[in-house]
Amino acid sequence: MRLLVCDPTDEKAIAAMREAGIEVDVRDDISAEELEAVIADYDAIVVRSRTKVRAPLIDKATNLKLIIRGGVGLDNIDVEYARSKGIEVRNTPAASSNSVAELTIGYLFALARQIPQATASMKAGKWEKKAFSKGIELAGKTLGLVGCGRIGSLVAQKAAALGMEVIFYRRTRVEVPGAAQVSLDELLARSDFISLHVPHTPETHYLIGAEEFAKMKDGVYIINCGRGGTLDEKALYDAIVSGKVAGAALDVFEDEKEDRGKRLMELPQVIGSPHIGAGTKEAKARVGEEVARIAIEFARKMG
Repeated sequence: MRLLVCDPTDEKAIAAMREAGIEVDVRDDISAEELEAVIADYDAIVVRSRTKVRAPLIDKATNLKLIIRGGVGLDNIDVEYARSKGIEVRNTPAASSNSVAELTIGYLFALARQIPQATASMKAGKWEKKAFSKGIELAGKTLGLVGCGRIGSLVAQKAAALGMEVIFYRRTRVEVPGAAQVSLDELLARSDFISLHVPHTPETHYLIGAEEFAKMKDGVYIINCGRGGTLDEKALYDAIVSGKVAGAALDVFEDEKEDRGKRLMELPQVIGSPHIGAGTKEAKARVGEEVARIAIEFARKMG
C-alpha cells in the first residue's frame, strides 16, 4: 500500500507504518495544487486540519481507498462524497480529547483572573494591581457546555472537580457524571461560563448568535475550543462591546486562513490561540499511534 502523509505526523507513527511494509511518502507541506497532481498515485492519505479533501480532489484520486484524518473534526473532508466513491474515511476522535479539555479549563482560569492581560501589562512595565484585582473564583459558578461528547465530558469532569456546577445541552439524552442535561434556553439563562463543544455542520452553524446572546446572563464568559462557524463572531463582537459578554477565549475561528478573528482579537476582553487545542506532545503521540494502527490494519485487510 502506498500512503502519502500530507500534514505533520508523529515520526514514530511513520516508522511503525514503514516497518509494517507500507510505502510511506512524507510531504507534510504539500500544496493543494501539488496534491492534485500526485493523488492518483496513492492508496491512502493522512491529513490533519490543514489539508482539504474536497470533491474535485477526490475525483482525481482514482486509486484512493483510505483517508485518515489525524484528529477529531472531519469538516475539511467531503466525507459522504468520498464514501460514495468507495473510499473509507477514518479519524482519531479520542486521541486529542484530553488536550482540548485541558485547554478549555486553562481558558476558564485565564478569563476569570485576566491572566493574559495582566501578563501583557507587566511586560509593558506597568504595575496595575488595582485593575487586575477584580477577578472571580470558578468554584460555585455554573459552566454550560454546548455539546457534550468525549471532550465535553472530560471538561465536565475537570470543572466539577474545581467546584463548578456543570450543565450541558445535547440533542440526544446521555448521562454525564457530575453534570446535568438541560435545554439550550435553560443553559443560556443559567450559565456564568459557556463553552462550545460541537462539530460544525449545517445544523450547528451559528448555533450561538445574537438571539442566544440576548438570552444569556449579563457578564457571561464565552469559550470556543471546538469548531469555528458554530459561534457567530459578529454577534459575539457586538455582545462584548455592549457589555453583555464580559470576555471570550477562542482557539478556533470561522475563517482561519485569512480573517483569523482579527477584529475580535482587537478587543481587550478577548484572548485566543491559533487552533492549538490538540497541540500537545501527548496528543500528537496518541494521534500518531492511532493513525498508524488504522493504516496498518487497513493494509493487512488489503492483503
